[in-house]
Order: sequence, then C-alpha cells, then structure tokens
Amino acid sequence: MIRLIALLILLLPGVLAVYGIKLMRDMVFGILQSPFPYLWLQFIAGLLFLLIGLGFIAGFVLYRDRKRNKVQARFKIK
Repeated sequence: MIRLIALLILLLPGVLAVYGIKLMRDMVFGILQSPFPYLWLQFIAGLLFLLIGLGFIAGFVLYRDRKRNKVQARFKIK
C-alpha cells in the first residue's frame, strides 16, 4: 500500500509536467486554452508547470540516491 502511495506522489508531478509541455506546445501552434486569456500567459504557466514537476521528480531522485550513497562527491551532503 505504501508503494502505491509513493507511486501516486511521483505520478502527480509527472502529469503536471506533461500538462505544462502541452500548454507550451499549444501556444506554439496558436491554440488558446480556456483558463488563459493570452497565449504568452499560457506559455508562462506551462513553463512553470514543467519546472515544478521536473524539479519535484529530480529532487526525489537525488534524495533517494543520496540515501543509498550512489551520488558523486559533489552532490553529497557535507
């Protein structure tokens, strides 16, 4: 059960990052999504979603690898 919860915790930021990529792609093709009044605002929101999602996943992987001592010396906590 705990592994399922951990999977869901990682899946949600992944979905957020994918939605951010979709918003940026739609902006390039000139497709305006409903909650955004301007294309540039849609692109900024998509970029923000992408950075938050990828940052969360990257932080989780770094934390896990630090715990297992599988990182380079520059990433270890002193």
